Formats: sequence, structure tokens, C-alpha cells
Amino acid sequence: MKIQNEPENRVQDIKERTKGRAWAAWLIIVIGSGALILLMAFSIANGAAGVPLETVWDALFHFDGSSTHHLIVIDLRLPRVIASALVGAAFAVSGAIMQGTTRNPMADSGLLGLNAGAGFALAICFAFFPGLGYMNVILFSFLGAALGAALVNGIASMGRGGAAPMRLVLAGAAVSSLLAALSQGIALYFHVAQSIMFWTTGGVAGSNWEQIKIMSPWIIAALLGAFALSRSISLLSLGEDVAKGLGLNTAAVNALCSFIVLILAGAAVSVIGAVGFVGLMVPHLARYLVGVDYRLIIPSSAVLGALLMVAADLGARMVNPPFETPIGVLTALVGVPFFLYLSRKQRRAL
Repeated sequence: MKIQNEPENRVQDIKERTKGRAWAAWLIIVIGSGALILLMAFSIANGAAGVPLETVWDALFHFDGSSTHHLIVIDLRLPRVIASALVGAAFAVSGAIMQGTTRNPMADSGLLGLNAGAGFALAICFAFFPGLGYMNVILFSFLGAALGAALVNGIASMGRGGAAPMRLVLAGAAVSSLLAALSQGIALYFHVAQSIMFWTTGGVAGSNWEQIKIMSPWIIAALLGAFALSRSISLLSLGEDVAKGLGLNTAAVNALCSFIVLILAGAAVSVIGAVGFVGLMVPHLARYLVGVDYRLIIPSSAVLGALLMVAADLGARMVNPPFETPIGVLTALVGVPFFLYLSRKQRRAL
């Protein structure tokens, strides 16, 4: 009888552990969204050329095509802050889904080969199919992300014990290094290094309205799909046996979650490049603040991820003006120590 009731007991445990945390999630969503708007406005106003906030307001609501400041706001800075917010939400939610479905606290699209796979596909795209439209670039990114994930999971699943968390990370590091080396080799041999350098280092300076128009429906649809599956992800985070005991179709949910992760990671990399650690850090922060229920973790991660990437983009422009520091460098400065902390914690748990 005790075994029979175990799934219900585990669900009750989630409810107890997240009891009273819903208010924290709402605070993060409401206050975080307000802070995001303010940070985006501040980011638009600051850079190599300063733009007063009142001019930003005029450019948004009374655009004058003859004004240089208005053109800077509308054509350059507004697209990049919108792209930063979308990409940050995409990386963070993809990491949250991967951590929940695999029960691997170190899961992240960058660590598990998806970003490197998407970058490899972009190198092939620029070398062999130059002049493709941005929609085709996104499709190449999806295929590359799927290739990276398949290689990592295939290698990690070899031998005894299957795809254990540490084995996945090691396989991800090996596959990512291989795909990055192949990407650089293709770039040098086919003389497209300059074209893909921006995706290698990471940045949103080249974002434009066409990219946002094509990318945003993919990311928004995937985020909505993640929200819809959040309860199922909570059940999967308890283990497949428990989820099956509660009547969840784990195969279908895993397939849908994998598809959503590929869309989020592929679309994000096609815009910003191989930026890592966002999907690793943000879900852990959200889980610390709101508990273990993914109905709270996923929306909180989306807001916190957007905040992080907008702040990182602002930092990239402010560290050494008028030059731009790669966003990947800034996220790695925080992400690498966090990764080492998790690695040590995971080793102690084994």
C-alpha cells in the first residue's frame, strides 16, 4: 500500500515544498517585468552615443526619420534589446526544461552540445549556402542543435550506468569542443571566418527587425508550449516511474519537451551565437526562489533570463566603449564559477 501511494506522496511533497512560494513567483514576474522594461529603456539610452530618455520616448511614439538619435533608437538599439530579452528567456527556459526532464542539475543547452551543434550548422550554412534568408538560417540552427544533442546523448549512453549527469557533461564538453573545432576549420578553409565570428563570440549587435520578425514567433510559441507542459515537467522531475504511476505519457512529454528545447536553443543561437551558462544558472536561481514546481520555475526563469541577457548586453557595450565585449565572455565570468560549484556539489552527492 505504501508503494502504491508513493507517486501521490511525491506530488504532495512538491505541493508542501512550494506552499507559500507562489507569491514569490508573482513578485518575480511582476517586479521583474517592470525592472526589465526600465533596464531596456536604460540600455537603449546608453552606449557609444548617449541618447536622453526623453529622446527615446519621442523616438518610440513620435518617430522622426531625419533625426540621427531617433534612427539609432529604432534601427539599432531597440531591436538588440528586444532580441536580448527573447534570447535570454529562450536560453533560461530551455535549461529549466532540460534540468526538469533529465533530472540533471547541470543540464544546459551550452554544456550539452546544442549551442555548438547550432554553431556548426551555421558554419556549414555560410560556407556552402551563402546568401540564404534568415528563416533558412534558423532551420539550419534547429538541425545543428538536434545533431549536437544526439551526439552527446549517444556518447553518454554508452557503457554501464547510461547517461549519468556527469557523463553527459563530459560528453557535452567533448562534442562541443569537436564541433567548435570543425566550425573554425570550415570557417578558415572556406574564408567565412568573419561571417561566423560574431556567432562564435556571442552578441546581438547585428540584430535587426527582420530577424526579430522571423525569430519571435518561434520563441514565443515555444515558451507558451513550455508553460503548457510545466505541470508534466514537474511530474517528470520526480522520475519517470513516479510520472508513469500518475498516468503521465512520459514518452510523449519527453518528445514535446525535446522539440521545444531544440526550437528555443536553435532560435537563440541563430541570433546571439554560442552563449553559454544562462540556461544553467537562471533555473537554479528560480528554483531557489520559488521552489521545485515547474509551473513557477518556468515563467520565473523566462523573466530572470531576459533580465540577465539585457544586462549582459548593456555590460558588453559599457565595459570598454566604444568597443564591444563579447556577451559570452561576460556570462562565462559568472557561469564558470557556478559550474565548478555545481560540479563539486554533484560529486559529493555521488
